[in-house]
Amino acid sequence: MASTTSERIFTLDVIRGVAVMGIFSVNVIAFAMFEGAYFNPGAYGGHTGADLFLWAANLVLVDGKMRSLFSMLFGASTLLVIERAEASSIPGAATHIRRMAVLLLFGLAHYYLVWFGDILVGYALVGLVAFLFRRRPAHQLFVLGCLFIVLNMVLFSLLVSHMIQLDHAAHATGATAEQVRGWNDFGRMFYPFPTDVAKDLALYRGSFGGRLHEMVTVRLTEPIRGTLFFGWETLGLMLLGMAAYKSGFLNGSWDDRSYRKVAGWCLGVGALAFSALAAADLASRFYVPTLFGGFLVATGPFRVAMAFGYAALIILLSRRMGPWSQRVAAAGRCAFSNYLGTSIVAAFVFYGWGLGLYGHVSRFEAWLLVPLVWLAMLLWSMPWLERFRYGPFEWAWRTLSRLQLQPMRKPLPT
Repeated sequence: MASTTSERIFTLDVIRGVAVMGIFSVNVIAFAMFEGAYFNPGAYGGHTGADLFLWAANLVLVDGKMRSLFSMLFGASTLLVIERAEASSIPGAATHIRRMAVLLLFGLAHYYLVWFGDILVGYALVGLVAFLFRRRPAHQLFVLGCLFIVLNMVLFSLLVSHMIQLDHAAHATGATAEQVRGWNDFGRMFYPFPTDVAKDLALYRGSFGGRLHEMVTVRLTEPIRGTLFFGWETLGLMLLGMAAYKSGFLNGSWDDRSYRKVAGWCLGVGALAFSALAAADLASRFYVPTLFGGFLVATGPFRVAMAFGYAALIILLSRRMGPWSQRVAAAGRCAFSNYLGTSIVAAFVFYGWGLGLYGHVSRFEAWLLVPLVWLAMLLWSMPWLERFRYGPFEWAWRTLSRLQLQPMRKPLPT
């Protein structure tokens, strides 16, 4: 990270601030209740009235789009850090590898100690690969990014095809007990058995030690498997972010007319596609292959398009929002602290070692924590940065990466 405000690119900070706030809008559900409810509202937490509306609104407007935007920004910021290191005669490769190594440690700590939905491990590992593409021109980065995203879609389409085969085999005349068990084992994450729910509630309403034991035994290798599973898309998004940075798109250097076109077309077409997916999910009564395949395969290109559309819209609004833009940018400058901080807050609110609300609230009730957290981000980030150079976790990341204690407090004005 750059050390002073003047060295930063304002639009990157504003977009990052919106993205980290948006990510919590969907993550909070995974903190509050059975994991399968994230995709399937029928699994837990309510699927009528306000609960159904919230699920649909998040699916159409937020889910996947903010994560995609965050991944693109990670690629752009990675390129920016490397460029600035090399401009200061500091080896870019060594700088990047140290940063990713420390980020990996933060991610592992976040995963095992706080929350299973960590994205930092994947960012650190995929970020090492993205480094290899840093010198490519913008148009090549864009093409390569799209190809990796298509590859990810192909892999997931094979998985969805396997789901459908399991379903047909389990419901065919004369299906064996093994075939039925194979389908049930695959689908029970989205359609849990009562015993699954009871075990899950006991785990997350229980002690910190009980959950930690689960994470380092049953779920020990999930961060690596998750990276292998989702890493192709993450790599594609990082390369698209590098391309958007090199083209000047994320830097705010395009004219307003171009940004309006991108925002209008990408958000409009993308929202229609995700509205169709929400309708298909409802019509199929949240059929697992429809939920999974629709989100990860069919709407994959539209999710990326909406990320670009949101970036364009945020840049346009940031030019007119005045002081609010500064507050959102401050939240973006502290995005690492805000991301980890929201996880700690949500874990405290819902898990048994804190307030213990896990599984006691509906989907909509759980989401009521979101605007409070958003407000907290906007309130603390700017005053903090007026006194200190970095957010708390940003400072720790920088200090550990450089193996040297970094100055934290800003000098007092003379």
